[in-house]
Amino acid sequence: MSRRSLRTLLAAGGAAAVMALLPTSAQAAPHSGGNYGAYGNEGQYPTTSYCSGTFRQIGPTKYAEGMALKYFYSDKCGSFARIENSRPGCVAVLHRSNNGVGRVDGWVSESVDPGINYAYTQMGNNLNGRVSRAVLSCEGHDLTQTGWY
Repeated sequence: MSRRSLRTLLAAGGAAAVMALLPTSAQAAPHSGGNYGAYGNEGQYPTTSYCSGTFRQIGPTKYAEGMALKYFYSDKCGSFARIENSRPGCVAVLHRSNNGVGRVDGWVSESVDPGINYAYTQMGNNLNGRVSRAVLSCEGHDLTQTGWY
């Protein structure tokens, strides 16, 4: 057996071993709609190095059924929503309005991953006159929300 075919065989076996160790259940993934993604930073998480450490919580924490909803804003990057102490089947949602009048033009949501009790959305760009708000929704019902910021 040549060295090249041995390396190929070992690489394929290593890839199969790694795949066998990965969980078979799907992890939560963001969902979005409207014109979400039309502005800079949308589609990125707030942990991106450019934005990390620039966010502050705006407004009070909102509570519903023992779960917490928080809204974070950065004048450099935009905003995101975070839910904590959440049960499965709930999502953090960020609504964004293009013109500041509070009409939802774009949105992004993130569900709670199995084994944890929190979730946070990707960023919404509510800079330059746009506004956004955070929503806690469970099984398709909005339980609480923040104002438009």
